[in-house]
Amino acid sequence: MSASSGGARDGSARVARSGAGRDRVEVVVAPMRPRDLRGVLRIEEAVFAAPWSHRLFVEELAQRTSRAYRVAWVDTDIVGFAGLMAVDDEAHVNNVAVDPDWQGRGLGAVLVLDLVRVALERGLRHLTLEVRVGNEPALALYRRFGLSPVGVRPNYYPETGDDALVMWARDIDSDVYGRRLAAIEAAIPGDLGVTTRA
Repeated sequence: MSASSGGARDGSARVARSGAGRDRVEVVVAPMRPRDLRGVLRIEEAVFAAPWSHRLFVEELAQRTSRAYRVAWVDTDIVGFAGLMAVDDEAHVNNVAVDPDWQGRGLGAVLVLDLVRVALERGLRHLTLEVRVGNEPALALYRRFGLSPVGVRPNYYPETGDDALVMWARDIDSDVYGRRLAAIEAAIPGDLGVTTRA
């Protein structure tokens, strides 16, 4: 899994807030399409030591029933993306990445929130991922989403030999988890206006 970070989707949902200290930015989160890959690969290569290839993304996008990939747009620029793989009733987060120029603005939370909603729409009940041990910004983000460590995969990242922490959140379809998602959505920075598209 790649990991770098920093309303109900009925076709379109807007989160309206007023920003303080920064200009308001309108973010659109939408399905990733092959034509988006130039922008996706730009971010992938900027944030990962062993980036996925164009071909790998194309292969992932072709698996529509078991994969979901999303991109975050600001105007005509892709500023982040995330993806998941569905296995039985589990959502395996494959990657979350935010353009380095946009990290620290809350886009990681926007993308993970969107992925969880996509997982719920698909009837998935649990959420899991691997994250590089020591990637504190990503670990903090995932903890906000109720993901807890359950194990370690030694030498998971071959380019560095780093271990991966395996994290899980169970019962993401519960009322308790729904309240967690509502609190995360309410905490999205006020300078981000978010629209999601199916």
